[in-house]
Amino acid sequence: MTTGLPRRVRNVEPGAGGVNGDGPGWRVVAEQECRDLWVSGRGPVLVFAFSVVLSVMTYLAGTSQVLNFLEQREAVNLTLQVAVAVGVLVTLVVSADAISGERERGTLESLLLAPVSRRAIVLGKMAAALSLWLAAFVVSVPYLWVLGRGVSIVGQALLLGLLVGTLLAVALAALGLLISAVSSSNKVSLAVSLFLLLALFAPTQLPGGAPKGWFGDLLVRLNPVGAALHYLTAVLVNGHSWTRDLSYLISPLLTAVLAGGILVAAGTRIVRLHGGVSGT
Repeated sequence: MTTGLPRRVRNVEPGAGGVNGDGPGWRVVAEQECRDLWVSGRGPVLVFAFSVVLSVMTYLAGTSQVLNFLEQREAVNLTLQVAVAVGVLVTLVVSADAISGERERGTLESLLLAPVSRRAIVLGKMAAALSLWLAAFVVSVPYLWVLGRGVSIVGQALLLGLLVGTLLAVALAALGLLISAVSSSNKVSLAVSLFLLLALFAPTQLPGGAPKGWFGDLLVRLNPVGAALHYLTAVLVNGHSWTRDLSYLISPLLTAVLAGGILVAAGTRIVRLHGGVSGT
């Protein structure tokens, strides 16, 4: 019965989903999705584009540092923020294409016939999207080392970037998958996801930062991207302890938990051949 299915589906062994259709099933999907992402060329192209952006940013930050426009801590923080921002951007783009793209290319039906649960499909696709963020983070390591060598900030910046960036990547990947699942077309999914990302990043780029006072602070805390970047600045530039501003990570954490929870709980209903959530 499965001979007519694409090889990506035939490679999933019967019973791979475990007793409840999950188990190692999500790992099988993740492995195949990672293979498609990296062997097809999309992953390497996105990482190469990321490295170009980071190279330009590192050059500008390094030049400003030489000209005394930026202190070393500020240069490292600026580059780390760009690395996190662009890294989660490519993660969001991949996750926004994960379900609506399959549906539009006519491959979702074959994928749904695989002996794994829809929840496992969602988790596998999220894991594959997060592999792009991890690759982007690895690429950013030498850039941060070049800017921060000579001061005891590189290790702290790398660990902070990995933890905060991964949290933000999980949150946006989950949002991207939700948007992809309910969108009527791939173009709609990508457009909505990019608009959402633009809306989250725009306040962080305003001259002079966000409005001052309690209302401005509230806006920063409610924005998962702005809150995460604020936390990085507070630790790396302002020298705060890691625990002092942990409250700023509540927003990205809640986004990751809520969006991820919806994906896991409603995975059987949101992964459909047609856009939208089933009313049954």
